Amino acid sequence: MQNAPGPASSKSPAEHFQGYSQRLCALLLGLDWAPVVRLAEDLCDCWRSGRQVFLCGNGGSAGNAAHMANDFLYPVSKRKGSGLRARALSENAAVITCLGNDEGYDEIFSFQLAALAAKGDLLLAFSGSGNSRNVLRALEEARRLGMKSYAILGYSGGQAKALADVPIHVPIDDMQIAEDTQTIICHMIMQWLYAQRDEIAAPVATAPT
Repeated sequence: MQNAPGPASSKSPAEHFQGYSQRLCALLLGLDWAPVVRLAEDLCDCWRSGRQVFLCGNGGSAGNAAHMANDFLYPVSKRKGSGLRARALSENAAVITCLGNDEGYDEIFSFQLAALAAKGDLLLAFSGSGNSRNVLRALEEARRLGMKSYAILGYSGGQAKALADVPIHVPIDDMQIAEDTQTIICHMIMQWLYAQRDEIAAPVATAPT
């Protein structure tokens, strides 16, 4: 579900940019960081234990899912064999179009989880509205499989707020800022995880020559 863009605050670009920045800053300053701390700690535990992390979303949130799967896989450590086992369910066009065609768009994420995920793995869902049906089905499948689920949500949080084990609700009626917070929250976590890298996983040793 794609909500309309947030209203322009002024005809002047500079004034609009300032207003956008102020709204984003005010939102972050007032955010409840407790569930974000839980996500950071659970991702750290997934890293230590080798459990998988799956990410999903639609549109801009799909792009953010792919972006953060990359950041958790390599930039989080920058050492060979030392990243999280992270995968974006939005990244394989062949799989998505196959499932969309055969099973329906609502099932493009849930069927992937059913095949790839295991009990104890983690799902991180991104949704501006919290009502995207394929995200809801993914959260339901994660519960069935015994995964831990998180969802970063804008607007009212939608139905996903009740389905996720730990919702991270960003209460703003602005799709662009809601999507901004997905990457901001995950980049904060990634930087924190990077600082723990020496305690979590050593780099793969180079074979003697």
